[in-house]
Amino acid sequence: MLNFLLSKPGTTTVAPDDVEARYYAMRMRALFGVFIGYVAYYLVRSNFTLSTPYLMKALELTKTDIGLLSSAMLITYGISKGLMSSLADKCNPKYYMAFGLFLSCIVNIMMGFSTAYWMFVALIIANGLFQGMGVGPSFITIANWFPRMQRGRTGAVWNISHNLGGGLVAPIAAGAFAVFGSEHWQIASYVVPAVLALLVVCIVLKFGLGTPYNEGMPPLEKILKDEQKDTLVSTKANHAPDNMTPYQIFVQYALKSKHVWYISMFDAFVYLVRFGVITWLPIYLLQVKGFTKGQMGLAFAIFEWAAIPATLMAGVLTDKYLKGRRMPVAIGCLTIILGALFFYWSSNDLLVVTAAAGAIGAFIYVPQFLASVVTMEVVPAFAVGSAVGMRGFMSYIVGTTMGTALIGKLVNLYGWSAGFYTLLTGAVLAITFGILSHLGSLELEAKKKAGKAHEEGIALVPAEART
Repeated sequence: MLNFLLSKPGTTTVAPDDVEARYYAMRMRALFGVFIGYVAYYLVRSNFTLSTPYLMKALELTKTDIGLLSSAMLITYGISKGLMSSLADKCNPKYYMAFGLFLSCIVNIMMGFSTAYWMFVALIIANGLFQGMGVGPSFITIANWFPRMQRGRTGAVWNISHNLGGGLVAPIAAGAFAVFGSEHWQIASYVVPAVLALLVVCIVLKFGLGTPYNEGMPPLEKILKDEQKDTLVSTKANHAPDNMTPYQIFVQYALKSKHVWYISMFDAFVYLVRFGVITWLPIYLLQVKGFTKGQMGLAFAIFEWAAIPATLMAGVLTDKYLKGRRMPVAIGCLTIILGALFFYWSSNDLLVVTAAAGAIGAFIYVPQFLASVVTMEVVPAFAVGSAVGMRGFMSYIVGTTMGTALIGKLVNLYGWSAGFYTLLTGAVLAITFGILSHLGSLELEAKKKAGKAHEEGIALVPAEART
């Protein structure tokens, strides 16, 4: 591991009298850094999808070739999300996120000058590897700067970076094509987004922050004692123990935790439903429901953009009115999705099918977002990267595989009914693991009230790390 990425104490220590004022001034900078950083990650990830028509023509590729490239990116990203997020527990999240984005930009610039299929295969895999360095630092930052009762709203704001980044790719590409022309499609598709993302790297390094420990601040529970009373798992250690490796942290706090397993399985089945709908929506609406391309495009847009207000509302609701309990809202959303799936499947009315697609889109991102918040809350702050990594691996490798490859195979063999039975089963299993996760959170709350939650966080931390 590169030494400059490692988590180190701040070079200057904040005076006790100035801690609270500095905290309120600094935490929005920390959120801004990971928000704009993750927006930029999308600029150099989603741009590949828009470039595929030009790539097919330039290299005389088949749809199978493009599918293999996309699969290579998705699989590598899923594996990397697990591995890289775990490594982030021992790093300064600001430097780690910026370095991963920088490497992704270099890969995209190289794609702008590549001329062979094998080059794109290698670069796509490399990009998937470096893209996995963005999520872990984001959640580590939020977990270390914001108490439980504010993570719903904070996580919802950060989650919009997905939609904003994905939404900016198309207009940036359009502007770049207008300037450089289609004959320079590689410059427009890869180099221009990479240059913009490199500017964001500089912004993250200039204005972003690491954890309170990296900035010379005490841990969050010592800054906001009253707001931290409802934290499910707390420790006296404000950074990863020096004598524990990332692998040991992952095993002890993620792999052996039933709470992390519950939320990881929950998210895997949520991803099954999400990708099972969005991957096949264009084909299903055009070939089965008889939609025009314009009508299909409208349904697709509604599916994506409906998530933003729903996510923000869920964050506020779980923070202010449910005292940080996330799963009841997630379970409610999945119950609505079960009904929407039925109408999406059975109806042939344009408005009903479009409304059903919109309802699925609005509510499927809510449990996905809430799962990420719960992940931050069932492990100590210094193990968030490991928990996020495990959940991310299950989501992308297990969930997306079932939603794409499995459903595709079942539809080919048995028709669309088999695909919808799979989606409905996935929603039911997600609800089941959501209930288990909620019961697990209640269990942690009960331990906290009984004065035992402290053991959950520090039992496996060596004594010298607890002083």
